[in-house]
Amino acid sequence: MIEVIGVRFRTNGKIYYFDPLKYDVKQGDHVIVETVRGVEYGSVVMGRRSIGEKEIVATLKPIIRIATKKDDEQQQRNQEKCKDAFLICQKKIEKHKLQMKLIDAEYTFDTNKLLFYFSADGRVDFRELVRDLANEFRTRIELRQIGVRDEAKLLGGLGVCGRPFCCNTYLSEFASVSIKMAKEQNISLNPAKISGVCGRLMCCLTNEQETYEYLNSQMPNVGDYVKTADGYSGEVQSVNVLRQKVKVIITNDEDEKEIVEYKVQDLQFKPSKKKHYSKRGRNHAQEQDADVDIKELESLEKNDETESKLE
Repeated sequence: MIEVIGVRFRTNGKIYYFDPLKYDVKQGDHVIVETVRGVEYGSVVMGRRSIGEKEIVATLKPIIRIATKKDDEQQQRNQEKCKDAFLICQKKIEKHKLQMKLIDAEYTFDTNKLLFYFSADGRVDFRELVRDLANEFRTRIELRQIGVRDEAKLLGGLGVCGRPFCCNTYLSEFASVSIKMAKEQNISLNPAKISGVCGRLMCCLTNEQETYEYLNSQMPNVGDYVKTADGYSGEVQSVNVLRQKVKVIITNDEDEKEIVEYKVQDLQFKPSKKKHYSKRGRNHAQEQDADVDIKELESLEKNDETESKLE
């Protein structure tokens, strides 16, 4: 077991492990550390704890020191300089007529490197821009192209739930999100309702996916025929996945059709691993709208995959 602390940096949601040495480092402290980008100022999000050596995927570096008041002031000055650098870079992008959206600017703590984050549709030839910026700031310049999900993670904000973005608060990696998850959870396939501020499918669709997959595996599909505990046979009209209840259309003793709700354990049916999104109860216009929505959602998925390859 190795004793470590977890550190996060302003423009990166990932948690990196460092050796705390003999420093009394607590969650909420700031530390000065050395990374592949140079000397950086980070926030401690995980206090001292012991983890297995297998969890360390890279060489464990020691922290340089706990940030002092002087370091805090230096970081504040760096952030002010970043605001000026952002405006200057924005003007130079316009000067070079580049099709790119500048998102953020960041100095390393030692100011030996200045990083600019931007988004764009496809690749951008920014070599002339880099030379121009290097002459302006007299330091190493790095431009990083990021996707719209990374943009939301970087800038932060509030989601439709009223809480800060998951990606900006605790998600260190973006999970793969698909339309199938919305179907599995019986959520409306309206892009406006299941897309985040970034314009991609909401990351939180993955939160309950495993639970829904398990619960759905215990349920019949809409349209399946089942046998009930009280001796009837009928067609499944609807299912309530969370309550594990099923509404069945049966023919009663008076030879009349009737909808009766049963607990799933009171039914006999052949479990199906594949759940199908049902169009029952929708008119033709609604089905056409749904088809359009699905095409739009598929486009979001495709764009997401493209950005992942780009990064």
